Amino acid sequence: MKILYVSDLAEYDSARYRVLALRREGHEVTTVNTLEYGQRQPLLRKLEFRLAAGPEVHRLNSDILRLARQEQAEVVWADKVLWMKIATLQELRRMGVVTVSYMIDNFFGPRRDPGWRLYAKAIPHYDLHCTQRDRNLQDYRAAGAKDVMKVQTAYESTVHFPAVPPYTDAQRNRGVSFIGTPYDQRAATLERLRNEGLPMVVSGGKRHWARALDGAALQQLYREGELTGSQYRDAIWRSRINLSFLTHSNQDEFAHKSFEIAACGGFLLAERSKGHLDRFREGEEAVFFSDYEELAAKIRHYLPDEAARHRIALAGQQRAWSSGYDNDTQVRRIVDHLRPMLAQRVRRA
Repeated sequence: MKILYVSDLAEYDSARYRVLALRREGHEVTTVNTLEYGQRQPLLRKLEFRLAAGPEVHRLNSDILRLARQEQAEVVWADKVLWMKIATLQELRRMGVVTVSYMIDNFFGPRRDPGWRLYAKAIPHYDLHCTQRDRNLQDYRAAGAKDVMKVQTAYESTVHFPAVPPYTDAQRNRGVSFIGTPYDQRAATLERLRNEGLPMVVSGGKRHWARALDGAALQQLYREGELTGSQYRDAIWRSRINLSFLTHSNQDEFAHKSFEIAACGGFLLAERSKGHLDRFREGEEAVFFSDYEELAAKIRHYLPDEAARHRIALAGQQRAWSSGYDNDTQVRRIVDHLRPMLAQRVRRA
């Protein structure tokens, strides 16, 4: 299948991992990196993002159509693309191209982030929408979507894999570890755990954490900066306990990070949810918490018990690698869903 893949394609972004998975599946993938579009002047760039309008928006849409023709694309896969115009989607349909919007963020959720103006209008004009939430299936249909399917965020098998042989506590210099962004109340929770004497370590984008923590707390909790690729994997290996939180402001059912931690053979302590419980056996393949008191109690219980952590981490890793929580399996599901649409489009042509 010939696919034109449009997304922010930063080196360690999950969208780039999906491109790699599609190529491993044998598809011809041409990419459009949306990071290369946008005003250089910061104020103009901010205004352009909020309004979803301007010369760079026009340039992106023109390039999508040009490359779709040039590469004879069968599918245009828009991964969190907010600047797709209705006219572009209509022209792609006339060309016989099937269009899919892969959107992990929650347009219908309570956060109401800016920049969604064009996306909201374009919803009825995509052939398929992919979302990771049950509640969004009906949201998209109510907004006029032609078709919608639920997908699962996944780990990347070339990046997220276990250490051989597995690390022991003698090699671990991170006690209770969180690697990520301080959404919701995470910063306050982690600071509270630290104040109660638990060995917390936080890594991620320093700009975000510097806003979320005061100077003393940042000094105590934060280290190693923003971790990607092999550094991220190694930090999971070096952590006795790896925390994973749901993003409540995005109404998430499970955390992308949970699958990555499990695939790396890390001990996973994640927020309890139906999404997590459906994917890992509690107490056997992962450990869960529902509130602060349970979180602190689980940390105190498992931190000194290396044998239990090793057993659960190994079972969690085997579950992730055997149950299709990888990118290859997940993109294959989407492609299989697209095949009948593509066949119908070809027959009509």
